[in-house]
Amino acid sequence: MKTVALALLALIVTASAAASTGKSLYGRNCLRCHGMNGAGTPIAPSLRGVGAMAADFYLSTGYMPLQHVGLQPRRSRLVLNAKQITALTGYIASFAPGPPIPTPRPQNGSVSEGLHLFTDHCAGCHQVVAEGGYVTGAVPPPLEDDTPTQIAEAVRIGPYVMPTFSTKAISNAQLDSIIAYVQYAKHPDDRGGWAIGHVGPVPEGLVTWLVAAAALVVVCMLIGTRVGRES
Repeated sequence: MKTVALALLALIVTASAAASTGKSLYGRNCLRCHGMNGAGTPIAPSLRGVGAMAADFYLSTGYMPLQHVGLQPRRSRLVLNAKQITALTGYIASFAPGPPIPTPRPQNGSVSEGLHLFTDHCAGCHQVVAEGGYVTGAVPPPLEDDTPTQIAEAVRIGPYVMPTFSTKAISNAQLDSIIAYVQYAKHPDDRGGWAIGHVGPVPEGLVTWLVAAAALVVVCMLIGTRVGRES
């Protein structure tokens, strides 16, 4: 009994320390924009009910804290270390009930199914090879640095202008397949082809036309030189 009591006491002390650390980190990094207890302000949304999922995504990717209000959140150098992110995520999650950090299982997914799903739901912004792109008012990022957990979080929360996909739109099993494809797309098999940076079919087609045009010019010059000599 004494051992169990000591273990419980240690857990309580650890949890209390983590909560204190999270509150302190919130005050230094989030309070100015998101307000007391995550209630929100005119310049930033409420964090009540976002749960650990959104907090973990924005903090673990370096999207938050923003350097300047109004900028598109982008992956950047982390301001907080792993322990601090865990503490701050826990503190934000304590504001109100919200979704927890997901646990995707891409090893259970299908790369081929993931390709079809990614093409249908994601390629319009991120390109079919997940190298990022351009849309009105935002720059969809490449996914080469995203972990499976971060991809799952982004699909469910819809950061910035990205739409939110519920489990009705994309089931957890389908999400596993999408993540499996994105993981594959980071290091695809390029045997028998020229990758050209994996920037997608349109730029690859333009390169093909440029090479063909250059070859045609060379052929025309050779024909012209030969005709000139014969005349």
